[in-house]
Amino acid sequence: MDATSRAFTALADPTRRALIARLIEGEAQFTELASPFAMSKPAVVKHLRALEAAGLVERLGTKARPVYRFLPHGLVAPLDWIEQHRRLWEENLDSFATYARSLTDQEGGTA
Repeated sequence: MDATSRAFTALADPTRRALIARLIEGEAQFTELASPFAMSKPAVVKHLRALEAAGLVERLGTKARPVYRFLPHGLVAPLDWIEQHRRLWEENLDSFATYARSLTDQEGGTA
């Protein structure tokens, strides 16, 4: 799986997006990250590992007291993909708008 797919897969889950939102504010210990969620600690670890595998989060500290940090460069690949497709859709929509205007003009402004 490529970096773009890993990032989109990781970000598809609302728990993972919430973890990222918290880590954007700054580094956090595992207990702080896990506390808002009504799930087991192993489940939170699984989410954090998915974010690590996607290159969005880095684990620091010791095994007993892990600290996590958001890695903004992990969003580069999906943002590049979004930008490429945004430009494509804007061009297609501009072409469609031009076409629709030409139909309106041909029909005397009644389309």
